[in-house]
Amino acid sequence: MKFTDFNLKDTILAAVTEAGFKEPSPVQKDAIPLVLEGHDMIAQAQTGTGKTAAFGLPIMSMMKADGSVEGLVIVPTRELAMQVSDELFRFGKLSGLKTATVYGGTAYGKQIERIKQASIVVATPGRLQDLLMSGKIKLNPHFVVLDEADEMLDMGFLDEIKNIFTFLPKERQTLMFSATMPKGIRRLAEEILNDPKTVSITKSESTNSNITQYYYVVQERERDDALVRLIDYKNPDKCIIFCRMKKEVDRLVAHLTAQGFKVSGLHGDMEQKQREVTIRAFKQGGIDIFIATDVAARGLDVNDVTHVFNYHIPFDSESYVHRIGRTGRGGKSGEAITLVSPNELRTIKRIEKDVGAKLITQVIPTRIEVQNNRNDALIARIADTQITDKAIELVKTLQHDLDIVTIAHLLASMVQSEISVKGKDNIGLGLEEVELLIERAMQNRGGGGGGRNNRGRGGYRGNNRRRSGGGDRNKHGRNGRSGRNGGHGSNRG
Repeated sequence: MKFTDFNLKDTILAAVTEAGFKEPSPVQKDAIPLVLEGHDMIAQAQTGTGKTAAFGLPIMSMMKADGSVEGLVIVPTRELAMQVSDELFRFGKLSGLKTATVYGGTAYGKQIERIKQASIVVATPGRLQDLLMSGKIKLNPHFVVLDEADEMLDMGFLDEIKNIFTFLPKERQTLMFSATMPKGIRRLAEEILNDPKTVSITKSESTNSNITQYYYVVQERERDDALVRLIDYKNPDKCIIFCRMKKEVDRLVAHLTAQGFKVSGLHGDMEQKQREVTIRAFKQGGIDIFIATDVAARGLDVNDVTHVFNYHIPFDSESYVHRIGRTGRGGKSGEAITLVSPNELRTIKRIEKDVGAKLITQVIPTRIEVQNNRNDALIARIADTQITDKAIELVKTLQHDLDIVTIAHLLASMVQSEISVKGKDNIGLGLEEVELLIERAMQNRGGGGGGRNNRGRGGYRGNNRRRSGGGDRNKHGRNGRSGRNGGHGSNRG
């Protein structure tokens, strides 16, 4: 199926093409036709499955752009409000549809002025209720969307949502999206939806097929070294690292910054203004690596994340799906990488069963493998470089004192020093070790996953350790991370 199969407005289709969307996701395939037919709908789908386009594209295709607020989207957090608004603006700009974002902590006057000019309002419950109850705004939308409804329930917004709907017209099309369907959400759906159609994305569908999922088994003390080695090897354009605790976020930010990465963290202790600046920098490329806790990352929606790293495995399968859903969006491919200790192998097997997807066991690349990767990328980059007049003049100057071979060796040595890989030669467990531990963990379900003494480095580290797990060998044709003191320097390619 293609987006052209949905009979969307031409300007909406043009915006979809411009945004780089190729094929609709499962929730989009099921939801868009129902919305276009005018049905109320309740859709169960995880974060990262393309929900914003699932409701945004059809409702904007039906809008008239007559200067009134035709659509209202209610979301749990201000970060999500900004991100949904940005996404809807991308889809609607060629149709003359403007969006307004409404959330607390910002002056009422500016928001009210933007609402007057908007076709779609994206709002958090608290501020929207304030504006409606005070009489500062009146809304008569044809389309109303509740996004992340279970999140709003968890955050205690149920009363506000019910109150908001008393200010909205009875004649409307209402859409509800929720990752889970607890009783409170079902009761709310019965109150605000009219004979709704149901869309439910299964667990196997909710784990995006564009995401390749890997896990690496390391000892607890090796996590930092393993993370740096994998970032060096994978060379992600933009990645998110998930941690369990905010103190872990702060520690990893300091550690990776010291390694020369452009990195920032996000957790609950940060002020809102600082959060907004940090998220904007990540979206615009000022930061390549984003480290966050699950709670702090709620509503974080960035389309071009190439890799997600789980520094620790999440406590439950639903959190795992939420995390990895930050990559592989908009038809692009992504990688999800999880670090686990030997004692956590049973948890990996449980997650595989819960989400209906296979996680591939891999081995942490050696220092030599990463160095070879960088050397190959550097050679390719040199071969593709255009010779400039200034470079010719520089070589002529050097030739007064040095022969051409010596000049080449000296310049290559300068560049080589910038891409040298540091750290231990080998990190983590080999494939045979992991297979043995999994077998023991499954046989001894009460034994905590195989124990710490089963590693046997001497017995397994030999020639069988590597190469059998080389399925993710991933050459970007770029020069990895360079310039330790300057983050990703000019050698990124």
